[in-house]
Amino acid sequence: MALTDFKFVCPLRVRWAETDPVGVVFNGHYASYIHVAFTEYLRALGWPNAIAQQQAGFVLYVRKSTIEYLGSAHFDDALEIGFRCASLGRSSLRFVQEIYCGEQLLITGELVYVYTDIALGKGVAIPEDWRASVLAFEKIAQQTS
Repeated sequence: MALTDFKFVCPLRVRWAETDPVGVVFNGHYASYIHVAFTEYLRALGWPNAIAQQQAGFVLYVRKSTIEYLGSAHFDDALEIGFRCASLGRSSLRFVQEIYCGEQLLITGELVYVYTDIALGKGVAIPEDWRASVLAFEKIAQQTS
């Protein structure tokens, strides 16, 4: 893919505290960067934040998180995180991400979240208005499972 393939892009600047002694981003911070993009993506779709979701008795739990490292970011680099929903199931959403520094692809990733009823402790159907917002924004096909 290319950054232009993403309808949603989240900018982020590398902070000094995220780097090792030679100024390279510590690998664990990329997961945080992806989570920032995830939060901003949901905000752009108009979904309630995590606290409001919990108060309503539901939460999005991570089922799968994969990161592939292709390059390194450094202190003060301006990054762009392409983020999109690649598939939408009954209770799950699969997201793909790519992190760029300029034209250089640094990171590819995949996240799978399951919409979960906290009291039941199991996945439940994603609310219809949430589904509609993703489908309208991404123009993706729904999964049947």
